[in-house]
Amino acid sequence: MSILSFARSATRARFSATAAIRSSAASVHTLPKLDYAYDALEPHISGEIMTLHHTKHHQTYVNGLNAAEDAYVKTDSTKDRIKLQAALKFNGGGHINHSLFWKNLAPATQGGGQLHDGPLKAAIERDFGSLGKLKEKMNATTAAIQGSGWGWLGYNQATKKLEVVTTANQDPLLSHVPIVGIDIWEHAFYLQYKNVKPDYLNAIWNVVNFKEAETRLVEATK
Repeated sequence: MSILSFARSATRARFSATAAIRSSAASVHTLPKLDYAYDALEPHISGEIMTLHHTKHHQTYVNGLNAAEDAYVKTDSTKDRIKLQAALKFNGGGHINHSLFWKNLAPATQGGGQLHDGPLKAAIERDFGSLGKLKEKMNATTAAIQGSGWGWLGYNQATKKLEVVTTANQDPLLSHVPIVGIDIWEHAFYLQYKNVKPDYLNAIWNVVNFKEAETRLVEATK
């Protein structure tokens, strides 16, 4: 193949790859539906908080992520794509974290707050001693976050153990497989609990979807 033919082939390949990337922008992110009514988690999380949290805050992350991805694929400038990284991380993390968070919760009528015998309970007792001790550690660690962020019960695939970790702002959990996440941004609790984070953290365990958490753990340990 001549140098000219090679250059033409490379150019066609580059344009094809660019077109493929841009066509993927049509697959926009959407706000996931909840598996329960906005007021189903009361009295632990108010319907007003859930409505605003889901339809306003999460929707804002979805909109921001779609806008950032659209801008990313429309430019060939490396400099401009680097500039978009912060928006992609913040809004993408917000969408990932909240999509997980809604599944993380369930009203009492759907088993919220109930940890039954099984792989998750066994792992919690192995790594923390009891569910009560896990709650104490996770609540203290999450409450200590300065500013906004998330408290996580994550599965460390290297150590094969459950561990309590945190992430700042809307950073997604990448070091562990997320099993249970608690949103400690003020929009998640302030209307109901004001600045008393411990009351919110104690209350949320009454609506944690342990069945969903166990499904994640089983999948992570396969």
